[in-house]
Amino acid sequence: MRFWKKNGAMRILAIFIGAVVVVLASYVIAWQTSVGNIIYVDESSALVATTSIEEIIPNKIYHISTPNAVKAVYLSSWAAGNEKFRTHLFDLLDNTEINSVIIDVKDYSGRISFVMNDPMIKATGASENRIVDIVDFINQLHEKGAYVIGRISSFQDSYLVNVHPEWAVKTKTGDVWKDYKGVKWLDPGAPPVWDYLVAIGNEAYSVGFDELNFDYIRYPSDGKMSDIAYSWSEGRTRQEVMRSFYVHLREAFASTSVPISIDLFGLTTSVDDDLGIGQNLVDALQYFDYVAPMVYPSHFAKGFIGYAKPAEHPYEVIKYSMDQAIKRSVIASSSPEKIRPWLQAFDLGAVYTPALVRAQIQATYDAGLTSWMLWDAANIYDKNDLMVKENSL
Repeated sequence: MRFWKKNGAMRILAIFIGAVVVVLASYVIAWQTSVGNIIYVDESSALVATTSIEEIIPNKIYHISTPNAVKAVYLSSWAAGNEKFRTHLFDLLDNTEINSVIIDVKDYSGRISFVMNDPMIKATGASENRIVDIVDFINQLHEKGAYVIGRISSFQDSYLVNVHPEWAVKTKTGDVWKDYKGVKWLDPGAPPVWDYLVAIGNEAYSVGFDELNFDYIRYPSDGKMSDIAYSWSEGRTRQEVMRSFYVHLREAFASTSVPISIDLFGLTTSVDDDLGIGQNLVDALQYFDYVAPMVYPSHFAKGFIGYAKPAEHPYEVIKYSMDQAIKRSVIASSSPEKIRPWLQAFDLGAVYTPALVRAQIQATYDAGLTSWMLWDAANIYDKNDLMVKENSL
C-alpha cells in the first residue's frame, strides 16, 4: 500500500512537471513566432474587417489579398508621415468607397521613404526616415481593410546617379546626361540598377506592403535627345531592354506571393509601338499582375480623338483609352482585369470638378473594368468625387 502511494505520488508529480514544461514551451514558441510573422488574410475578411485594433501586434507584418475592385488614392511619402494627411486618408477609408492606397516607397528624387536594412541600399545612403512608423502605419491601414501598394519610381533617379554615375544615362562624350528639368536618369539596361530596385521591393514587402508598383520604367522622353547615349543598352532596342527588365522583375519576385504592377504612359493604350521610350502595353501585360496606364485627359495632345482640349472631355478620353487597352489585352492573351487606370484628380487643362472625376470612373466601368486609382500630387481628395461607403453613418 505504501509502495503504491509513493509511486502514485511520483506519477502525479511527474505529470504536473510535464504540464508546466509544455505550457512554458508554448509561450516561448508563441513569443518567438510573433515577431516578423507574415499573416495572409483573405479578400472577403480584408474588405469587411481584417482584424480588430486590439489584435494588431506592433511590428508584426500583415498582408491582405488584392480586392476584386481596387479603388485607390495616391499618397506621397511626406504625406504618409504626416498626421493631417493620415487623418484625411482614414476619413476616406472609413466613409467612402476607397479601399486601397498607393504610397511612395522611392519617389522621383530617388530618396527612399523609410529606413531599409539591405546592405546594397544602406551603402547608397538613399533611405530617409519620412515614415518613421512604417509597420504600425501599414497595420493601421490593414485594420481598416485597406490594400496597401508601394510605388517605386525606377529609372528617374538623380540621387542614385550622384552615388553611382557609372549607372547613368550619358552624353555622347561620356558625361552624365540631364533632361530639360535638370533631372538625371539611370540607364534602363544596367543590371546593377535592376538588382537595386528588386532589393527595394523586397524591403517594402517585408514591412507589409501588399503590392509593388513600378513607375518610370522607361527611357527619358525630353531633353537634348541628340546628345544621349546608353552604355548599358548598346546593341538592343529600347523595347527589348524593357522586356528583359520585366522578365527580371517577374523572376525576382516569383518565390513570393506579392503582386507586381507597372505604370505606363496613357498613349500605350492606343498605339502599337514603344513611343520611343521602350513602353508597350502588350509587353507589360505578359509580365505584370496589373498594368496602370496614366490616362490623365490633360496629358493628351490637342486633337486626340478629335478634341481640341481633351481635358474637357474626360469620359470620352478614358472610355476610348480603356476600350483600346482591352483590345490589346486580347492580343496579349491576357485578362482585361489586369488593367487598372490612373485617373485625374487634379486641375490641369480644366477645373476637375467632382462631375469630371466621376465621368472618368464611369467611363472605366462602361468599358467593362472595375478598378481605378486617383492621382493628385497634392494628396487632397474631394469626398464629393467618391461614393459614400455603404456601412458609413
